[in-house]
Amino acid sequence: MHLCIYEDARSDNFLPLTYFRPVFDLRCGVLTLREKIVRRLPHTSLSLVTRPFLAAVLREENPGAAVNSLHENRTLFMNGRLLLDAPSAALFRRQKTDAVFVNGDEIVGALSHQSPLPGSVDSPDALLIDPEQWRNLPHVPVQVRLAGYPWDLLSANAGEIGADVSLFRGGISRRAKIHRSAILAGRTRITVGPGTDIGPGAILDARKGPIVIGERVTVFPGAVLEGPCAVGDGSVVRIHAKVYAGTTIGPVCKVGGEIEGSILHSYANKQHDGFLGDSYLGMWVNLGAGTTNSNLKNTYGTVRVTINGVSVDSGSLFVGVIAGDHAKAGINSTINTGTVIGPSANFFGGGMSPKVIPAFSWGGATRTETYRVDKALDVAVTVMARRSVKATEAYKELFRNVFSMTAHEREQRTP
Repeated sequence: MHLCIYEDARSDNFLPLTYFRPVFDLRCGVLTLREKIVRRLPHTSLSLVTRPFLAAVLREENPGAAVNSLHENRTLFMNGRLLLDAPSAALFRRQKTDAVFVNGDEIVGALSHQSPLPGSVDSPDALLIDPEQWRNLPHVPVQVRLAGYPWDLLSANAGEIGADVSLFRGGISRRAKIHRSAILAGRTRITVGPGTDIGPGAILDARKGPIVIGERVTVFPGAVLEGPCAVGDGSVVRIHAKVYAGTTIGPVCKVGGEIEGSILHSYANKQHDGFLGDSYLGMWVNLGAGTTNSNLKNTYGTVRVTINGVSVDSGSLFVGVIAGDHAKAGINSTINTGTVIGPSANFFGGGMSPKVIPAFSWGGATRTETYRVDKALDVAVTVMARRSVKATEAYKELFRNVFSMTAHEREQRTP
């Protein structure tokens, strides 16, 4: 069967994280949302439907998938915000006739012969699939979790790590190096990939949840990881780092200090002392030494977060920082509760950060200026090359498009 994973109208609720990727490529647990769907639903071919401005880079990254095109045969459509679990996947696999899957008033997906892609689009961020067209199909209620905002991914992360474990071959690889003085509590719930080095005195405490450590990871001496947590391939956990439950460190990250209940998508640096809590960092984010964020208001009230220019009550007491790709914080930065940092923003200097730091801005708490896109792109290319990642022409064009799309953020700072 053909499988199609698509973005719906709520993809913008995940900005700034979805300026450089579709919503289904956000990470939650060990895997991305897309990887959960693909691994749990057998398919003969795959389509990925995203906003048009992301299509060129998505094609480069996924040569085996059809991007923004569909096959004519029957297709199982899955909403890219879906956190697909095993029972729901079984339900979708059992469905034999055309139907729309609904969770309350939200459309989760559909099994359909209809090819819903339009012939043309009128803007680079237009939606190519309108799920409302499936409303006339027979409805199949499903109990699933659709993320609505970034903090939904953070609150689900600990549980998703546990759920994703079933999709991996568990255990400790014989090709991993575990120092004899390292402590592995709850050893049967610990997965360590080949080429990984667990240093002297490191503690992996899986008594309260699983720990999944990928391949070629370096855990330095004295580091402590508390499950449930996950560390992606090629990442580094620095000396005496404290990684608390509910944290996912994606591939090729460098982390240190204290991290709790957070997601670092991949290629992110938070390798010095300082606290990061209940936060989501996009790719290529760098937090300078001593940077600390607040994740709880002094009033113990729910945290409001400005998403895409709209102030939203998260309904949560704990929300830290949401940082778009290539964002940077200088040494000893202090980041406010529920702060959103736009892509390629540079925040530095004394004082508490504003709640919104515009994309491609350069400055501190009281004054910012525009970070010229040519300079920002030069830095991004250099940073990526340091990790042996080439910024292709399609990626550079996306980078410039994001600069243009975020111009309104720099025209008026949100208090």
